[in-house]
Formats: sequence, C-alpha cells, structure tokens
Amino acid sequence: MAVKEDVQENIREPLLPIENILAHDEDGGAGDRTNNKKVNPCMVYFSTLIAVCGSYAFGSCAGYSSPTQSAIREDIALSLAEYSVFGSILTFGAMIGAITSGPIADYIGRKGAMRVSSVFCVAGWLAIYFAEGVWPLDIGRLATGYGMGVFSYVVPVFIAEIAPKNLRGALTAANQLMICAGVSVAFIIGTVLTWRALALTGIIPCAILFLGLFFIPESPRWLAKTGKEKEFEAALQKLRGKDADITHEAAEIQDYIETLERLPKAGMLDLFQRRYLRSVAIGVGLMVFQQFGGINGICFYTSTIFESAGFSSSVGTIIYAILQA
Repeated sequence: MAVKEDVQENIREPLLPIENILAHDEDGGAGDRTNNKKVNPCMVYFSTLIAVCGSYAFGSCAGYSSPTQSAIREDIALSLAEYSVFGSILTFGAMIGAITSGPIADYIGRKGAMRVSSVFCVAGWLAIYFAEGVWPLDIGRLATGYGMGVFSYVVPVFIAEIAPKNLRGALTAANQLMICAGVSVAFIIGTVLTWRALALTGIIPCAILFLGLFFIPESPRWLAKTGKEKEFEAALQKLRGKDADITHEAAEIQDYIETLERLPKAGMLDLFQRRYLRSVAIGVGLMVFQQFGGINGICFYTSTIFESAGFSSSVGTIIYAILQA
C-alpha cells in the first residue's frame, strides 16, 4: 500500500514547481505583457514560412502518383502491379523516416534534420526524373518517402518550439495547411505537365527550404537542451527581436528543461503499464483507424478511380484537389 501511495503522489506532483508558477503569476505575467510590445514576430513568421516548405514537399510527394499513373505506365511499360509498388512504397519510406526522425532531430538539431530530409527528397525526385526502368522509380519514390516521414515530425516540432505562446496554435496549423496545398497543386499541375516535369517541381520547395535554413535560427529549446547557452540566447533574441526582453522566457525554458531532465527516464515498455493502457489504446486506435480508412489509397490513385467510374480523370482530379484545399 505504501508503494502504491508513493506512485500516486508522484503522478499528482506538478511538472513545474508551484513557486515557479506563482512567481510567473505575480511578476512574470505582467512582464510578458510589457515585453510583448517590443517583440517583433517577423523572424518567427519567416522561419515558419521556410519550415512549411517541408510540409509542402510532403504534399507534393503524396500527390505525385495519381496524375502521373497513365503516363508513367505508357512511357516505361510498367504493369499494374509494378506501378502499385511504385505508388505504395512511398509509405514504407515514410515509416522508416518517421521512426528515425526523432533521434536525428535530437542529435543534429531540427534544422539539421530538415536538411537531411531535403537531400533525400531532392535525390529521390532526380532519380524519378532520370528513371528509364522500374528500379530507379522505386528507389526514388522510397527516398522521397523517407524525406516525407522526417518532415512529418520535425516541421511541426520546430514551429512549436520557435513560436511564442500566443502564435503557437495558428502557426503549427500551417503545417497541415501546406501539406494539403502541396497535394492539391500536384494534382492540378499534374494534369498539364509531363510526369518528369512534375518530378522537377517537387525539388523547388526542398531547394527553398535547404537554402532558407541558412537564414533562420535553430530551435532555442533544442539548443538549451544540448547545453549551448550562448547559441540558445542568441537564437531566442533573434526570434523575438533585438529590442525584446527575453530574460523571463529564457529562464522559463531553462526551468522546464531542467525539470524534464530530473524526471525518471521512461522506456517503451512503460507504455504498457496498466495506468496507461486506456490512453495508449485510444491514441493508437485513432491513428490506426484513420489510416485504415483508406484515404491514402484514394489520394494515390484518384485519377484511376475516376476513370474506372466513367468520369474524366483530369476533371475528377482537379475537383478532388479543389475540395481537399
């Protein structure tokens, strides 16, 4: 019984000490209101704009196979089974990318992870563009899928970590908006461009992202987590503006990271403890049922679905793109 009571007491213990919260309410909140007058969010907006190029690249990868199916099968003489592998192998690459994205982003930083993802996507698009057989197509598609999987994690994390509290929700929503925009644009321009030209358009957002990363700061939270104090303060100052007082926010970030480091390290097996089973089952179940709803299959083969239904594939694809946007 004593052990059980200790565990319950630890669960009820707040993540941040009460005195820190009270101090923030007494003087920090007023300080935030004063400092917000000097905060210049332009760098935050610019950094978000650069980061969501990765989200747009994600959408371009997902939307590529639908408008190009007939042209690729005719030019390279692919069977239906071979093209099905080409369409679906994207998701295998994305799974690998999603699994490895966390360690990569923690080891080389959020910007480093986005650079790696951009390189994989560019290499994949070039392999597809120059492909004369099924193997280069599949390898290129797998590479773009890997980049897509890394983007799916690191872009929203980066945006959430650089955005101030009052803008965080709106800016992270831009991630999903740009994914849908990438899919829709690929569907629409894919009806007028050749499949090789459409592959080249997928390089554009990756190139913008790769170059833009040289002009934006790294995530301050990642810098603080890795112990880079000077870089942390410089990045936070650049994001909030040169006249903004970042003292309180910097201290808050440091307190939060130190608190997290003091907490016991959790492992994968901890998720299967009885007190977590309900939450894990609901969270994983929602993701599983979302994917098994078949939306990816519809996205990958929209033109063929409309054509099989006796409808113009081009018109159907454009209508689908408009509805999705």
